[in-house]
Amino acid sequence: MNEKYSALKSNVSMLGHLLGNTIKDAHGSELLEKVETIRKLSKSACAGNSDDREKLITELQNLPDDQLLPVTHAFSQFLNLTNIAEQYHTISRHCEELVCNPDEMDSLFAKLKDEKIGELDSLQAVRDLNIELVLTAHPTEIARRTMIHKLVQINKCLSKLELSELSHSERQKAERRLEQLIAQAWHSDVIRKQRPSPLDEAKWGFAVVENSLWQAVPEFLRQFDEKLHQHLGESLPLDAAPVKFSSWMGGDRDGNPFVTATITREVLLLSRWKAADLYLNDIQELVSELSMVECNSEVRELANGAHEPYREIIKGLRTLLTQTRDVLDAQIKGSDSVPKVAILEDIDQLWQPLHACYRSLHECGMAIIADGLLLDTLRRIQCFGVHLVRLDIRQESTRHSNAISELTRYLGLGDYDQWSEQDKVAFLVRELASNRPLLPRNWQPSEAVQEVLDTCRVVAEQPRQALGAYVISMARTASDVLAVHLLLKESGCTFRLDVCPLFETLDDLNNAEAVITQLMNIDWYRGFIQNHQMVMIGYSDSAKDAGVTAAGWAQYRAMEALVNVCDEAGVELTLFHGRGGSIGRGGAPAHAALLSQPPRSLKGGLRVTEQGEMIRFKLGLPDVAVNSLNLYASAILEANLLPPPAPKQQWRDVMDVLSDVSCEAYRSVVRGHDSFVPYFRAATPEMELGKLPLGSRPSKRNPQGGVESLRAIPWIFAWSQNRLLLPAWLGAGKAIQHVIDQGHSELLEEMCREWPFFSTRLGMLEMVYSKTNIQIAEYYDQRLTDKSLWPLGQELRDQLQHDIKVVLNVENSDHLMEQDPWGAESIRLRNVYVEPLNMLQAELLHRTRQLESESPILEEALMVTIAGIAAGMRNTG
Repeated sequence: MNEKYSALKSNVSMLGHLLGNTIKDAHGSELLEKVETIRKLSKSACAGNSDDREKLITELQNLPDDQLLPVTHAFSQFLNLTNIAEQYHTISRHCEELVCNPDEMDSLFAKLKDEKIGELDSLQAVRDLNIELVLTAHPTEIARRTMIHKLVQINKCLSKLELSELSHSERQKAERRLEQLIAQAWHSDVIRKQRPSPLDEAKWGFAVVENSLWQAVPEFLRQFDEKLHQHLGESLPLDAAPVKFSSWMGGDRDGNPFVTATITREVLLLSRWKAADLYLNDIQELVSELSMVECNSEVRELANGAHEPYREIIKGLRTLLTQTRDVLDAQIKGSDSVPKVAILEDIDQLWQPLHACYRSLHECGMAIIADGLLLDTLRRIQCFGVHLVRLDIRQESTRHSNAISELTRYLGLGDYDQWSEQDKVAFLVRELASNRPLLPRNWQPSEAVQEVLDTCRVVAEQPRQALGAYVISMARTASDVLAVHLLLKESGCTFRLDVCPLFETLDDLNNAEAVITQLMNIDWYRGFIQNHQMVMIGYSDSAKDAGVTAAGWAQYRAMEALVNVCDEAGVELTLFHGRGGSIGRGGAPAHAALLSQPPRSLKGGLRVTEQGEMIRFKLGLPDVAVNSLNLYASAILEANLLPPPAPKQQWRDVMDVLSDVSCEAYRSVVRGHDSFVPYFRAATPEMELGKLPLGSRPSKRNPQGGVESLRAIPWIFAWSQNRLLLPAWLGAGKAIQHVIDQGHSELLEEMCREWPFFSTRLGMLEMVYSKTNIQIAEYYDQRLTDKSLWPLGQELRDQLQHDIKVVLNVENSDHLMEQDPWGAESIRLRNVYVEPLNMLQAELLHRTRQLESESPILEEALMVTIAGIAAGMRNTG
């Protein structure tokens, strides 16, 4: 491995050695030798030795059933530990230049200076900075909460071992602790035995806040404040909250029958309880820290003249928070005796007394004390509020129209579902403007409709700050948006909630402009939304529908059109990006992705989903989370102050062709090839994925349906397992070749050089190509599919090879990921462990599919390979 990464190499080697000790202790030296043999053969095979590749296949095919589980477990754990070492490397003091870029904020301010952007404009952009990360529990997060805790502890040990001044006994102690943690992880279940409930998912999200974000947010703001001071001579306002967090966990009911109104209510209570609990920890520390006696008159009055005034004030807050926890605890448990005491309802109850203490300390010459934990607590209050994270509600559009349809039939007004769009809109606007109630008192709707109404009532019961947005999945028309506003109004909702249409498929993205234009032309609507509109752009379903190139261009054009429509209407637009971790679902390095968006599309801030395992990779450790927040903030400031160029007409014309040709090429395989569905089912573990208890949501929207009914996540997940990653590249290369054949090579090269949107697309393709493995995909075919399906597999692999050459040609590169050597090294580093898992998975699929009855050991080994490959690929779905 490259000497540039010697510190990382050394940590990977040490963790691997300690894992080897654990395997030896648990299963004896014979199994460890077997694992080592497989690892060495894999390393040699990855380096291109075909003889050792054959030996590796033979070795794995000859493994007895009783060795399959420990061997798969070993390679899965190797990958988890490699991920930890790599994640740690990005924040370690040994991080090389190639990996850890110069500080993003410093780079940004240098660019602003070069481009002569004025300080006033820069400060205004900082004031307007608005980043909202929405945590979602999509079924891609393999790691259990117990494992995540161990990963954090392992990181702490690596950090300690990096200190050169450690004594011999301190080093031994840290290594001993590491070995204990690795042994704990080895002897714990790698994967869940039961599917998590929506409540479990919400608790997982709160654990991320508690273990990482609670520390990361004030640290990020402290660093940001220092940079502003250094470059612009200004401080970040004390009440600034450029970063906020929302969540879908416990609110996303789209296709998830387990998320009910009752669950949503409980998650909202739990969220408040966790916030009170975390503030209480801070307050306890402040009680012991703020023992000063000198204060200003305001604090003296607040403390009723007490000798230790700060302590007196903070003890009052301690009582308030303890009472809050007790009351919420009783409500969560459904207790009959909820204490009748004052509780935390509004952030001012915390902010005002603590802010008074802060001002007093500054006035009395104790700024150094004020700017410690007290400042961190004030920053947290502005970011996390009373509710910790704001909960989004998401529901599918037809559930709302069905509710209104059932109501209009009951009232004798006809069937709303059968009306024209014009009649629907007229009815909805009339009812929204009316002061009389629409819902009859004695009406008993069906169970499904009752659930929709109950959810709207839960929303209406909450304070506005507890909620993020109401997202309508599969939104297609203006009436889809108005219907939700009407249901919320009829449920007694007194505040304006952002009702956010999610445009997902290719057709819906192309139609987004018309829908929002229609809404902007409705006087009642314009008055009601108070000049703010949120729209969600769907990345995963559009890519599944049309392939990544057509979807990417449709997303870009939709954003551009929506920015223009809202600009003309004088309405502030927030675009909400429904990105997944994987490329096939819109994933890309955050900085590049943001700078490749249309000009002005980040003016209203950024709202983006952070999903599944990406939450852990980007936000799971405090230092890593600080880096991620830094990246987001610098990218948004850059996009708003130094916007990318609007594409030339020639570039647009080329993109239109690329989009059409790639969509046709993609659909001709996925929808048009007779053998495609049988091939997909046989060559990937798609059928077996349903057995893996990943998330609380079923893997299909319609259990009887085919590929079209599959959710985007298992669709991508299945293809990443057999290393063909088909949805993330199919159609793209063919379209580029078509444009080259038309004589536009130079134009493509110009787009690559000058247009961030296009160069980012190609960069994403390169990363996908680097993660594919033609030999592995072929091995799955030979081991698992009927010979009649082999020609299709061969056709797809030939296309992949051809596409790689085409993209390298356009970029004038000799190798994939030349511009990202660290990314390329990271993929190489894992391949040694991923390839044996791929071969083991193919072998296990082969064996389990031959069996007439289930074998629990083989099933578990198969699940472990799925988890291991997911860890190795780093973006499952």
